[in-house]
Amino acid sequence: MPLRQLRSGTRTAAAAAATLMLVAVTACGDDGDSSSGAEGRETVTVAALPLIDCVALYIARDRGLFEKEGLDVRIQQVQQSLQALPALAKGQIDMVASANYVTYLQAYEKGTLDIRIVAEAIRAAPRMMEVLVSEDSDIKTVADLEGKKLAVNVLNNVQSLTFDEILAKQGVGRPVYRAIPFPQMGAALDKGQVDAVHAVEPYDSALQDELKARVLIDGSSAPVEAIPLSGYVSTSRYVDGNVKTLAAFQRAIKAAVRIAEEDPSVVRDTLPTYTKVTEKQAESIDLPVFPPTMDAVQLKRLTDLMEKHGMLKKPLDPATLLVK
Repeated sequence: MPLRQLRSGTRTAAAAAATLMLVAVTACGDDGDSSSGAEGRETVTVAALPLIDCVALYIARDRGLFEKEGLDVRIQQVQQSLQALPALAKGQIDMVASANYVTYLQAYEKGTLDIRIVAEAIRAAPRMMEVLVSEDSDIKTVADLEGKKLAVNVLNNVQSLTFDEILAKQGVGRPVYRAIPFPQMGAALDKGQVDAVHAVEPYDSALQDELKARVLIDGSSAPVEAIPLSGYVSTSRYVDGNVKTLAAFQRAIKAAVRIAEEDPSVVRDTLPTYTKVTEKQAESIDLPVFPPTMDAVQLKRLTDLMEKHGMLKKPLDPATLLVK
């Protein structure tokens, strides 16, 4: 990924957020169906990040799986799932794909948003999110990061949550987190604005490729291996009013996940169509786990970890939020 592409996020992030907030969506009816879309199909508007988390969404669209289920799924790209939270709360969009669980679970606890989890997106897998430093950095060990500036996409979120748990296991101090959108991390590291970045795919591989960034540690390692990271999140209002539409959406996503699991080359072929990753880079990207079904037990690992680190004030049973 050329560095100029990484830097382009500065312009596109604001534009994407503005576009998202201006979208006029009528898919929040209370009659059990979404609004009518192309050729009579039910419209579902989904905010999505240009991350590997969303690949099942694009596979389902490109393979006609949504159309087969009678859906017209319209995708609005954003650079951070946090950007989509106000639009979801106002009913301007119906769902957020690759929604960072921590952000939305915290909003649920605060009463800001009565969320429901429609499907899981990804769980952590080896090397699909890593802490990177410059090739000539003096930072050689995880302990060297203490007090240094580490870029994460959003503060107080799943990246810092899981990395803090890794640090606690190793008995070393924490860095100082800085919020920098994924597309801008390469420029920030290159200019020395941060000492390290916590990058996920496809940005992880791109930074190693273009900047020769060095891997300091795998952010998916013990004790957070295979932990749920993101999902497809909607609201109780939308879920209650669109039962059949959501069931159709779930069937399409499940079929897309099955394709991704059976043939990873489909994932690698799809990534360049909605991210800035090149076809060559897509060939070597480390893939996450794409869960075929939602698992409340695995999600409880995340909510327990959030409570442990003070990101939730009291226990939360994610089973009560799953759309079955």
